[in-house]
Amino acid sequence: MAEEKKETWITWLALTTAFLAVFAAVTTMYMGKYSNRSILIQGQETDHWGYYQAKSIKGHTYEIQKQKLELEFLSLQTKLTTVIAEKYKKTIADYDVNIKRYEKEKAEIKVGAEKLAVQKVLFQNMSSNFSYSLIFLQIAIVMSSVAAITKKKPLWYLGLAIVIGWIYYFSNAFLLLYQTPLTF
Repeated sequence: MAEEKKETWITWLALTTAFLAVFAAVTTMYMGKYSNRSILIQGQETDHWGYYQAKSIKGHTYEIQKQKLELEFLSLQTKLTTVIAEKYKKTIADYDVNIKRYEKEKAEIKVGAEKLAVQKVLFQNMSSNFSYSLIFLQIAIVMSSVAAITKKKPLWYLGLAIVIGWIYYFSNAFLLLYQTPLTF
């Protein structure tokens, strides 16, 4: 009879260990999914900031050229014909339009890059939480394995209690009630 009871809990031990292994596989899948997404978004964010920088350089080039033309116009103003003076004024006005256009484009690109940065951090936090939850599952599986080898039921119970850590971090990965600080 005692042998039968021993076999019953070992059967349950084996089943729970199998379920923990399945949960670990699912958790690993989510961890990889959100880690990959954060990496892909990092590339997009970098592209946006590179584009922003290119617009900034072009805008700055127009600003320098505009200042140069304004100084030339001021120094030559008395010597210029009306046609040439008007050409200077038109070119300066065109440069000013381009400067404003680049500033507007930079602002739009910056908003897009900042949105990507927020999304990247969100996915990094989700991936981190899945990583932490996976650690708890791995510890629980080890505890269950040791319980099976040593035939000590309290180790199995300890492994089951450790699953609470998995539940916390796994659910937090989706709900993000608590965000783990990211350190680099």
